[in-house]
Amino acid sequence: MSETWSQRLLADGFGRIAESLPAIVDGLSVDDLLWRPYDGANSIAWTLWHIARMEDVQIAPLAGTEEVWTRDGWVERFGLPYKPRAMGYGQSAAEVAAFRLEDPTLLTGYYQAVHEATIGLVDTLGDDDLARIVDERWDPPVTAAVRLVSVVDDAAQHIGQAAYVKGLLGLR
Repeated sequence: MSETWSQRLLADGFGRIAESLPAIVDGLSVDDLLWRPYDGANSIAWTLWHIARMEDVQIAPLAGTEEVWTRDGWVERFGLPYKPRAMGYGQSAAEVAAFRLEDPTLLTGYYQAVHEATIGLVDTLGDDDLARIVDERWDPPVTAAVRLVSVVDDAAQHIGQAAYVKGLLGLR
């Protein structure tokens, strides 16, 4: 099957996240990554972890696979004080503050593994696949295409938030 415009567009959108995330981590210490501008704020590390988890949680069902988080042992490697299914959505400030990281390469490695799974899915999707209804709880029902665009949009917003907090590090 030759690559479609839809596949190219989705791959480009997800590729921008895959380029931006390691660039944010680059040059930062663990303390920098865990710093929060105020008690209720998200750290860079938590935000980047959330991006990867959010994408993983939404891509796996579309692909009919297990999440990379559990399948490839990332949950154990991170060793976070959260339930294995946690992805950051709805977490309290105290739960966000409990996020710990010893090795920044966990963030980039996990996201890279999720990105590979995402692109693996995107490479298989034809127009009929993209038009498939994946969530009927909304009006109109959500198609696979809309879900994928939503993931890119959410990730891009969070990348911007993490980049902003990185910029604030110089003001500490």
